[in-house]
This record gives sequence, structure tokens and C-alpha cells, in this order.
Amino acid sequence: MSTVALSELLPFSISESNPLRAHHLSLSPIPPPDNQNKAPPSPAVVVPQKQQQQQKQQPQKQWNFLQRKAAMALDAVEAALVSHERQHSLPKTADPKVQISGNFAPVPEQPVVHNLPVTGEIPDSIQGVYLRNGANPLHEPVAGHHFFDGDGMVHAVQFKKGSVSYSSRFTETNRLVQERNLGRPLFPKAIGELHGHSGIARLLLFYARGACGIVDPSHGTGVANAGLVYFDGHLLAMSEDDLPYHVRVLPSGDLKTVGRYDFDGQLKTTMIAHPKVDPVSGELFALSYDVVQKPYLKYFRVSPDGKKSPDVEISLDQPTMMHDFAITERFVVVPDQQVVFKLPEMIRGGSPVIYDKNKMARFGILDKNAADASNMRWIETPDCFCFHLWNAWEEPETDEVVVIGSCMTPPDSIFNECDESLKSVLSEIRLNLKTGKSTRRPIMSEADQVNLEAGMVNRNLLGRKTQFAYLALAEPWPKVSGFAKVDLSTGEVHKHTYGDQKFGGEPLFLPRDPNSEREDDGHIVAFVHDEKEWKSELQIVNAMNLKLEATVKIPSRVPYGFHGTFIGAKDLERQA
Repeated sequence: MSTVALSELLPFSISESNPLRAHHLSLSPIPPPDNQNKAPPSPAVVVPQKQQQQQKQQPQKQWNFLQRKAAMALDAVEAALVSHERQHSLPKTADPKVQISGNFAPVPEQPVVHNLPVTGEIPDSIQGVYLRNGANPLHEPVAGHHFFDGDGMVHAVQFKKGSVSYSSRFTETNRLVQERNLGRPLFPKAIGELHGHSGIARLLLFYARGACGIVDPSHGTGVANAGLVYFDGHLLAMSEDDLPYHVRVLPSGDLKTVGRYDFDGQLKTTMIAHPKVDPVSGELFALSYDVVQKPYLKYFRVSPDGKKSPDVEISLDQPTMMHDFAITERFVVVPDQQVVFKLPEMIRGGSPVIYDKNKMARFGILDKNAADASNMRWIETPDCFCFHLWNAWEEPETDEVVVIGSCMTPPDSIFNECDESLKSVLSEIRLNLKTGKSTRRPIMSEADQVNLEAGMVNRNLLGRKTQFAYLALAEPWPKVSGFAKVDLSTGEVHKHTYGDQKFGGEPLFLPRDPNSEREDDGHIVAFVHDEKEWKSELQIVNAMNLKLEATVKIPSRVPYGFHGTFIGAKDLERQA
């Protein structure tokens, strides 16, 4: 593919519906604080100068005379565009001073550091490496920027023979490598920039630079900053706007990007950031969607030894944002909700991603091994928007599929400035395959209601009935003050808070023994940042009693991020 499609420039997980109104930002990096362990003096964007110096330097492609002239002309056009945008203020959802301030701000790479200080005792069962993905912009934004726009960075804590190490590295995507060599951001930021007429102008600028050979979008434009999965010997870093990227964990505990991963030439389209690995069959299940041309949605599966099935095309009337889905023992459960892509909205000055109140939300149930979507069963679920689905299972005695997810209102509240506060309600959604009807109920009582977003169940039971879910306490939004252990059948909730002025992210459950009779026999690990001391740590919490068992001091700041995984020591030895 010689030119990039608009679908490759849109991050399929998030959006804002307000037109982009850009804000003045200088084009030179802002110096970092003198001490990385101290809080920045103000909530300004902090992009460390050393960040670029720590990247591997590659020789910049030599431009010919015409390319140099074209680059100068296009830079002048961009400067005029930025000058025009400076006349308007930004919404908070696209203002870098808000979106990447404090501990949301980026950090430089951290080469591996061994023998980290530990308080308490690390459980013997934790042997391997905990990895967490996140957005970490290499360059200071020149216009609008949403936190989710940042380049992907993976943070790794390895537990090996009683010693603990830490490293963090950029996932070297096609766009990051090019922008690093060029010394500035040139790929459009789909959330913070591609809105209204300014967004169209930025797209045209990008197309023009591509046509002149200044940038090359043919090998992907994604940021790989959201999900992580370990499958068939490959650690994959993912975002919905590209193929996955293969990242290898080195014996030292450091990280190295191998490259864009297409399952040995079998995957031709993007893959969503939340594929599912069935704990029994070992298969990987995934979706791929397109916002420009039909089919808007495809489903596929990959065998444990890496053989991909043919794509199953799923008919949709319009392209829909699908950040997550679920599996059961027999089915895949696909949400077709009310956040949709309408590209003509850019021409009218708005966002290409909108909340369609007139659309009926629904879930599709499809056999995992289906060769086509002819037998897909759609069940309507009015006013239901789940950004993430935590689990699903079948209850044959009632002909129902039970889906556990956090229902978010307003659906676009993360991405748009609005007066209504975010509410994310952990819910049980029952889809009756016999009647075609659905029911929905909040799992916790109104008195216990808190925003729960980002988390998991015991992955050894994914797709099967589970008793517990471990979910981030998104309080005070958008920070995470701890996590909740929720009994999905009774609604009983127990909480672990990270500490005074300490905030973290997604809790990751690690089973102590996969053969244990207790579902909650294991530990929770999570990165935590102390905003008072401006230091980061890894907390290890007993999942049965929620007591803190160990704390690992991290040698550099770990920004708030997204999703993680754990690779056991034996699997590390079998990496591709």
C-alpha cells in the first residue's frame, strides 16, 4: 500500500466529538525537571530533552533537491495552519497542558536496572516478567493532543532468582522511527488533531508529504500503545490502528522491538488491542475493523501454533468503534454500540467519531468456529456502552450468555468536554438466545457504587463463569486510587487503596497455582506513583485478603498507562 488510508490514521478506541480548536505550543522541547524524582513545578507538558538523545540514532534518508523544496513549502503551510489554530483555545480533551501533565507526562527510556530495592517479601510463585503498555509521546505536540495519542512505551519488571530488574523502552513503530529520525512529529494525531477543517488540512499535508517521499506510511501509522498479549512465543504490543508489533524480552530483562508482526504474512488488516486467548484451547481470537470501506468488521482466530483462519466478514450498516469484545466456551460476543464513525462530519467542522443516540446498541453472538456470519445472532441492549468487557460465559439452563462489563455514561465523556460527570457502572448483561431479549443490572449496590475501569478476571477462567473481578478504582477521575475486588454474584466489594497521594492503574491478577481450588488464590500487581514524593513503585498485593506483601522501588518515574500482561519464566525461555 503506497498511501495511507484514513482508517489507518484514526485510533479506533477513542475520539472526541468537539471540533479541534488548537492551542499555541512551541515547537522546541520543554526542559525536564532537574531531578526526575521530584514533581514538576507546574502542570505543564514535560518532554525530557534527553528522550531523543537516548534513542538509537539512524541516518536520515537523503532528500533530493525537489524533496527539500517540497519539505520547505509544506512546512510553511503547516506553520500557517498552526498560526491560524493559535487564535482558538483547546478543549481539555485535546489540550496537551491537561492531557500530558503531572504523571501523565512522558519519560525517557530506561535501560535495564538490576537488584531493585524490595520492601516485604516477593512471593515465590512470581517468576517471570510483568509488562505494562502506555502512551508516551516522543516529541512535544505542535497542536492538539489527547493522552491516548502518545507513542507506545512498554515498562517491564522482571523477577528472576530472587532479583528484580526494571526497564522501559519505546515500541519502535514505523511512525516513531521516522519521526525520531526527522526530529519532529509529522504523522497526524487522530484524537487530538483530526477534527473539522483543521483535521482535513493536516491529512492533506500528510498525504502530500507521503507523495513527496518525506514520510512513508506504507508500513503502518499506529502507535502500539494500548494492549499487550503473549501468544505463540511472541509478546505483541497493539493499538487498533495498525498491525501488532513484536517485542522481545531479552535475557537481561531489557526490551527490543523486533518489528511489525503479521503472523508470518497471514494478517493483512489491523487488529484490535484486546484479542482474547482461550485458556483451554490456547487459540487467539480477534477483530479487525475499517472506518472507510466495507466490510467494516472482520473476525478471525489463530491456532496455538500460529495458523490464522480466513476472515469472517460481519455486516454492519456503518463503521462502529469496537475497543473490546468477549469470548465464552463456544461463542464470541461482539458489541455493536452507539459510538460510530461518520467521516463527513469533518467536512461540517466536527469530529469523525460521534455518539449516535438514534442507534440501538446490540451484541452479536457468533460461534467461535464459524466460517461465515450467516448464523450470527444480534440481541438489542438499549443505551448500553461498555468500553471494556471483563468476561462472558454461557448458562445453558436459561439459554443465556452472561456478559460482565463497565457501562459508561456519557459514552463519549472520556473524549469530550461535557458538563455531565463520568459514571462507569459494573454491570451484568444477560443475552437470552431463546427469546432474543436482554436484561441488565448493576452488580454493586447504589451505596457501593464507584467508577470501575481497567482490570481483569482470573485469565485461567476467561470465557467461563468467574466469581471475582479485579478492577481499577477510577477515583478521582481520571486517576486511579486503588482497585476493587468484586464478587460478581453477590456484589460484595473489597478495596485496596494505593496510599496517601498514591495513584496507579490497571490491576493485574497472577494466579499462585493454576491448579488451585480457589479462584482468588494469587496476587495483584500494579504500578503506583507517589505524587507527594514523586517516586514510583510496584505493589504486590495478596488477592485473597488484599494485604500488601511487597513493594519494589522503581528507579525512574512510571507514567500512568494502559494495559499489561505477565510472561512466566518458562514461557520467556520459549520466546520466538
